[in-house]
Amino acid sequence: MDTTMMKARDVMHSGAKCVPEDASLMEAAKMMKDMDVGCVPICGTDDRLKGMVTDRDIVLHCCAEGRDPATVRAGELAGNLHWCDADTTLDDVLDMMETHQIRRLPVIDTQNGHRLIGMISEADLARNVTDHQIAEFVEKVYAVS
Repeated sequence: MDTTMMKARDVMHSGAKCVPEDASLMEAAKMMKDMDVGCVPICGTDDRLKGMVTDRDIVLHCCAEGRDPATVRAGELAGNLHWCDADTTLDDVLDMMETHQIRRLPVIDTQNGHRLIGMISEADLARNVTDHQIAEFVEKVYAVS
């Protein structure tokens, strides 16, 4: 499988839905449940990507701290954000995900309003890279620092 010509847009799954930054973590959790995912992007009122929230974020940074997920806003957990342009090469996508040890990467179309157009997950990578590349990805992303 030759990944040198593949771009992020070729491997992403489209149709990513954002949780509004002013939505509660309870709403974000319900959204994740309904979509059967462990992470949703956070978008602002300007329809721009602001961050990501994971099920783990909700547990560790809300519930475990005794906070109420019905009152904590998704935007409060936006945190450090990594994303790629739709035309980023698959090799560069892998490198970015490995370097930052991230399992999901939002894909932005910078040529068309800087909007979120999809997500790349481990499953998307597994379908589109070589066995060697996925093994290297797993080793680097799940490595204990």
